[in-house]
Amino acid sequence: MNSVKEIGRRIGAFIDEVGIELRKTTWPERRELMDSTLVVGSFIVLLSAVVLVCDQVIQLVLKRLA
Repeated sequence: MNSVKEIGRRIGAFIDEVGIELRKTTWPERRELMDSTLVVGSFIVLLSAVVLVCDQVIQLVLKRLA
């Protein structure tokens, strides 16, 4: 029974520490968040286009070899 109480106490302490750390966190301003989201979205679109082109080239080469 002591081990169950100890586990509960440790979980409670962990949750308290998480709260303390969250209060220390600095969150980005709305503009900074929007800019970062735009950069990430643009990079994903660009990378998707590169993968698409590579896939098409590989497909073309394999069709020519077959």
